Amino acid sequence: MSVSGAGPDTGAPSARARALAVLRVRSRALAVALLPAAAAVILLAGGSTGHLPGPGWDLARRILTPVAVLVLLLAAGVALVVARARPAVSPTVPIAEEAAPDLYRMVRDLADRLGVPAPSAIALTPDCDSWLEDRTHPAHAPPPPEERGDTAQVGRPARRVPAAPVLVIGSPFLWWMRVAELRALLAPVVAGTGPSAHPDIAAARRFVRGLDAAVAVTSAPDRGPVSRAVLGGVGRVARLLLHGSRVHAAEMERGVAAAAAERAKTVDYGLRIVAQEQVGLAYAGWDRLLTRVALPAWRMGRWPARLNAGVVAALTELSRRDRLAEGFASRLGERPACDLLEEPGAVDEATSLLAARLFHGGPAETGPDWSPVHWGDYPEEVVDRKWRTDAARLHRILDALRVPPADEESRAPDGPTLARVLTHLTASPDLPPAPVPAVTAVEAPAPDEDDPADGTAHGAALAARLTAELAREQATAATAAAVAAGPQGSAAPDPDPLRDDRALPLFPLQPPRTGRELLADHITAMVCCAAMDTVGAAPGLDWLDGPTLLVGGARATDLSPQVLTLIEDGDPSDLRNWLTRQGIRPEKPVRLA
Repeated sequence: MSVSGAGPDTGAPSARARALAVLRVRSRALAVALLPAAAAVILLAGGSTGHLPGPGWDLARRILTPVAVLVLLLAAGVALVVARARPAVSPTVPIAEEAAPDLYRMVRDLADRLGVPAPSAIALTPDCDSWLEDRTHPAHAPPPPEERGDTAQVGRPARRVPAAPVLVIGSPFLWWMRVAELRALLAPVVAGTGPSAHPDIAAARRFVRGLDAAVAVTSAPDRGPVSRAVLGGVGRVARLLLHGSRVHAAEMERGVAAAAAERAKTVDYGLRIVAQEQVGLAYAGWDRLLTRVALPAWRMGRWPARLNAGVVAALTELSRRDRLAEGFASRLGERPACDLLEEPGAVDEATSLLAARLFHGGPAETGPDWSPVHWGDYPEEVVDRKWRTDAARLHRILDALRVPPADEESRAPDGPTLARVLTHLTASPDLPPAPVPAVTAVEAPAPDEDDPADGTAHGAALAARLTAELAREQATAATAAAVAAGPQGSAAPDPDPLRDDRALPLFPLQPPRTGRELLADHITAMVCCAAMDTVGAAPGLDWLDGPTLLVGGARATDLSPQVLTLIEDGDPSDLRNWLTRQGIRPEKPVRLA
């Protein structure tokens, strides 16, 4: 019993009642499908026994019998599609018991304390969330022994798929939280295996997941007209059944969650309140790490191989800067939950690659254009390369626009300079524009109505060309990937999104950058290249802000406002004063990628 006096299964009766309501929807659908057949059987039996003679009954038998057969065939087709459709599964990194015996032991001990079945397996996801996932469908079972190369098991009967759900844990929790905090946080999740084991709730969930999977199958494109027509009817029936059971299924899940939360109050309830504070902090650090640090590397064809270790560094830096987060870093002396893994480095690398695929859409395997990068190499291999690549793209566009060198470049005409960029952006709009090469429809995107303050005319034109250049580079990369994929590039979509690169990224981190944002990034890159090549500045990594410029060992935090003033107002004075204070000479040539 809990402190409030309610039992641990407070929400269980409600969940079971709603599960029965879902199953009644299935029973009604079955009754509707069998009703014509039952009527036809009565008519046929009445005719054979002489109880229903006459031409009227004969006509009814001749009409109703084919209708009954047709309805049965349609019902069998719908049932077959629902039964064979593969329910969606969250992309995760499976953790075998041999790779984390302590973690499995902790989860089983937690299940014993809660009095519920233990999860059948554990998997990690690159997200700040944890849940139970039903993977009892035959399609989610391990491959046969002959496909795994296990000759010792060939010929033996297949082991039944375990009924208990899989425990999915957010990987940032393992690295940021302590062992006791993770146990307290997982208690309500693991407690959900109790209601999930009830036969009615399990059957209702299988029914709803099967309908959802059937709708996904019938909605897949690239099908022939006959298949599209047949599956369209199946999809309409599945949607109708989903609509009828939607409210009951939602209330059933609320009842299951309420029952799990009530049961979990008996285990580490006070510590769970503290752990919930860490969830919000971990989410903020994880989001900042992905958008500010990982995304620039992904765009350069490199994926950080230790994202989860990076979130610890990011949150430690946050606790150092933010007084509200003070005290959180003092927990780092306790045992981290990642110590429950035998090889945390390998698991971190696997979840980091999965995060890159989910949030950016990178390839599944490493290669020359998609390779891991460690945090120690990030400044040189990502930041420096990014800045010089952006600066080279900016000067290619200036060459295409036939922008002449700046007057102050006369003594150093042997390379691209920052002065050329500043002079072009601050040139008088009354001057005749430079001849612009023809731009195809693919290269010229539509103007972005949400891009505020177009700035100067030269800046707007340069931003448009940068947008077109990046779009062309992305189209070229997509075409090359499609050619490398071979004939599979035109095949039907794979039901597993991780095996279908066309479905990635599943969760894009940011919307496409506007023209002004691209122009600001490229001008900032040019300034950073000039700083590195003239005053010995260095590229750096800030755990909260991403790529940063180190001048004299200190972060240059006041560069962005000067660049924005140049773009929006066409006034280079603030930026030139900043360059002068740092000793950067814009007329000196820089090295590009």
